[in-house]
Amino acid sequence: MRKSKFLFWFIPTMLVTLFGSSVYAHEIRPAYLEIKQQSSESYQVLWKIPLLGNKAPKIDPIFPEQFSLKQLDDEFLPDAYIRRYEGSYQGDLNGQKIAIQGLDMTLVDVLVQINLLDESSYTFLLQPDNATVVIPKEPSKWEVVKLYILLGVEHILIGIDHLLFVLGLLLLVKGIRPLIQTITAFTLAHSLTLGVATFELFRVPGPPVEAVIALSIVFLAREYLMVQKGEKSMTAQYPWVVAFSFGLLHGFGFAGALSDIGFPQKEVPLALLTFNIGVEIGQLIFIGFVFLLWWIIQKVKLPLPKWSWKIMPYGMGTVAAFWLVERVVAFW
Repeated sequence: MRKSKFLFWFIPTMLVTLFGSSVYAHEIRPAYLEIKQQSSESYQVLWKIPLLGNKAPKIDPIFPEQFSLKQLDDEFLPDAYIRRYEGSYQGDLNGQKIAIQGLDMTLVDVLVQINLLDESSYTFLLQPDNATVVIPKEPSKWEVVKLYILLGVEHILIGIDHLLFVLGLLLLVKGIRPLIQTITAFTLAHSLTLGVATFELFRVPGPPVEAVIALSIVFLAREYLMVQKGEKSMTAQYPWVVAFSFGLLHGFGFAGALSDIGFPQKEVPLALLTFNIGVEIGQLIFIGFVFLLWWIIQKVKLPLPKWSWKIMPYGMGTVAAFWLVERVVAFW
């Protein structure tokens, strides 16, 4: 069966997913609760809720009994609502419960970061079906590993723009060895800039990066059209060069998302490493899904029109062009 049959059936699935996510990449972001102990009885508390549309979900943290809060200020950002508190509590937080009221009525996750006076640090991810956590006696690196791998997987699987770029590479690269080289180049590139940006060795403004990421998808869509017409394509000839070059920009995009999530105070290198591992796992899951779907479609022999191969590049290019215009307009 020709590749066009795969394209004909795969693109509707992609577009439904795309527009089902409000045509925005990285639409789903976790809420963030940060608790910093300042003295034996005082705490700084930051509560950040992602805005869904123009509204914040009705969720609030629940602290142990006798933990009193005094709100200092609040702030609306373009994508989040933030409240800051001064907290007071007599006693040891270890062994106490932290919960999020109303979380079971949403699809939002909550990242909880607790930094105590003795320099112990705790990181948890609360979800709608598990909205309560007990602060353990000792911090666990394994919890950081599990959490940031999960966050990395979730980020790449809801990052439709990154997935479309990977899909474009899959369409253009022929042969297992060139494909491995291309994906490896993309991985090395975005891992490099993810680390550079995380440790603030070099910073790039987020909006231009997101615009160029959209442009990279338009570029691959055009490259695929050229290949199908028998013309020479830079990506088809030097796929690893294109993958590495655009991968550097995608890494800055990952870094922006990771900075929004936050880091455990004493485990930044571990969080960075495991988040990146999670991104790679998510990327491999997507690639495996594409090949599995391709194999299934090949088994279903249905007559398709000759123009069906055009659906994929025009679909990818149209959506990415919309993103590009939208993100450029956002500069102003």
